[in-house]
Amino acid sequence: MPQSFSAIEITKDEEGQHAKLTTLTEDDLMAGDVTVGVEYSALNYKDGLAMTGKAPVVRRFPLVPGIDFAGTVTSSEHPAFQAGDKVVLNGFGVGEVHSGGFSQMARVKGDWLVKLPEGLTTRQAMAVGTAGYTSMLCVMALEQHGVTPASGDILVTGAAGGVGSVAVLLLAKLGYRVVAVTGRMAEAEYLKSLGAAEVIERQPFGDKPKPLAKELWAGAVDVAGGNTLANVLSQIRYGGAVAACGLAESMNLPTSVAPFILRGVTLYGIDSVMAPIARREQAWQRIVRDLDLAKLESLVSEISLQEVPAAAEAILAGKIRGRTIVKPG
Repeated sequence: MPQSFSAIEITKDEEGQHAKLTTLTEDDLMAGDVTVGVEYSALNYKDGLAMTGKAPVVRRFPLVPGIDFAGTVTSSEHPAFQAGDKVVLNGFGVGEVHSGGFSQMARVKGDWLVKLPEGLTTRQAMAVGTAGYTSMLCVMALEQHGVTPASGDILVTGAAGGVGSVAVLLLAKLGYRVVAVTGRMAEAEYLKSLGAAEVIERQPFGDKPKPLAKELWAGAVDVAGGNTLANVLSQIRYGGAVAACGLAESMNLPTSVAPFILRGVTLYGIDSVMAPIARREQAWQRIVRDLDLAKLESLVSEISLQEVPAAAEAILAGKIRGRTIVKPG
């Protein structure tokens, strides 16, 4: 008899999309050459959209959501992996068109997996998760642009969320002076505990942007898009850069060419979903080296599969700070 396991499954009918906790078997696993016992997954903003159906994230039904996971290989037909290997997965359409991490088991292509670097547990890997891995890609982009701690302040928008929290933690440890932007000023002390030198209110960034404003920031990590990103761009110092990785506010960008051609500002688009494996491996090695894992634990709350639907609503409502990991077992 095929092994059975618990998972959240999203289905769709004429009344819409439905997510429920169910029991599946190995026969329900999708095609792939590596089977993984999932030890931890994580709740990301995109997972909130997928679970609630508030955006068309899931494009195949039925499907197990969860865009990332970490666990142990139970069987493999891929030459790079064997049973017992600890692995982590982010993106590649998992949780969108291929069943993902909100399950006790997953079967995926080995080409999508990264071996867990030494010094990191599967729990810590999902405390980092897609949000933290994306933060690291943002930091790497700013570094490669030549933005150093001596260049000036770095702005982080959506700082109390998953990407923002880890970005603050990383940048502060690397010696940057970080200014955190949040719509939840009650989280100011939390953000300062992560290393933010200053915490400012989000509201002004939502106003209609000017083509150019006062030069304030050497660089920025933006998760919002929309007016927020446009305002951030208008405030970047000459030759600075912004790493944009989210659209929590809007997919639109109501700006002009002024920051780019008058101040030489560079806008880096950070894609974590289809990033090549070599870059992923570099990011995960940097995470082990540069992330304060003890402080990381202070960002984490852990939930079960049964608690995911309520948490999905909460993350979209901006009521979750830091990182929420999911333990399927």
